[in-house]
Amino acid sequence: MMFRGKAWLLALVVATVLLFAVGRFFYTWYGPGPLAKDTTFVVPDGVALWSISAKLEKEGAIPSASSFRAHAKLFGSDEPIKAGEFLLPRHASASEILKILQGAEGTIRRMVTVPEGLPSIMVYERLINQPLLTGRVAVPEEGSVLPDSYAFQRGESREAVLKRMQAAMDKTLAELWAKRSPDTVAKTPRDAVILASIVEKETGKPSERGMVAGLYSNRVRKGMLLQADPTIIYPITKGKPLGRRIRQSEIQAVNDYNTYTMVGLPKGPITNPGRASIEAVLNPAKTEAIYMVADGTGGHVFASTLQEHNANVAKWFALRRQRGEL
Repeated sequence: MMFRGKAWLLALVVATVLLFAVGRFFYTWYGPGPLAKDTTFVVPDGVALWSISAKLEKEGAIPSASSFRAHAKLFGSDEPIKAGEFLLPRHASASEILKILQGAEGTIRRMVTVPEGLPSIMVYERLINQPLLTGRVAVPEEGSVLPDSYAFQRGESREAVLKRMQAAMDKTLAELWAKRSPDTVAKTPRDAVILASIVEKETGKPSERGMVAGLYSNRVRKGMLLQADPTIIYPITKGKPLGRRIRQSEIQAVNDYNTYTMVGLPKGPITNPGRASIEAVLNPAKTEAIYMVADGTGGHVFASTLQEHNANVAKWFALRRQRGEL
């Protein structure tokens, strides 16, 4: 009887120990982890699970690298761990951490934005001044970058981000060129980018792009000087703000960009035009306008005759005198 009692007690102890061990085993995988706060975790490209588990243990995300690897082999999926920067939540379990590292949707998305009309020298500066990017990069060719917001990962190369910007421009330009109107004066996709860069710089009002594109298209057809002020400034500043009024000597300067002293399009783009400006050049508004002047609200007044234009200019100067600008 005593033997049976001892056997029963031993069996109970063994069962308790096994139950505790099994519970501990599952708790280690599914229970709350040691992270005291939300933490970013970076996975370099091409790193194996062994290295990642050691890094997780070192950074306090899991209690044991060897245990993490063992549990991952038993309970984890066959999905590879993704490279990138991840946000690990406070007290994330080992199971949750593995799922996060295997899912691209868990990566932290960081953005670099290129506004419409940003010249290439300033695109370069944005890439260089982004501390989470790495490596060198050259100033891109003017007009080769599509203005947009681009996601990147911590530690990604500046060159890789720039290539995405340029690939986006190539794709967009090809798409819009295929849908161009017979009315466009652009003979090549490059012509479209050059003229669109002028449109981009000449108006900040989206509703005017079609009219401005139509006006310059008319001047090209008539063999007139484009007389676009931004083409005076570009050779001086490479697209950055001039910060002062244009001098008479600069208006008269002869170079490959100044459309006050040359007929036709400049040698190249004067900025990186957005999709809307390229589309406006390839599908210009039907208009007789060949002149425009500022209207004091950020837009322009358009005219088809010099007489009408001179009257609009007189109104503009009267408004500036009223404002005390002259």
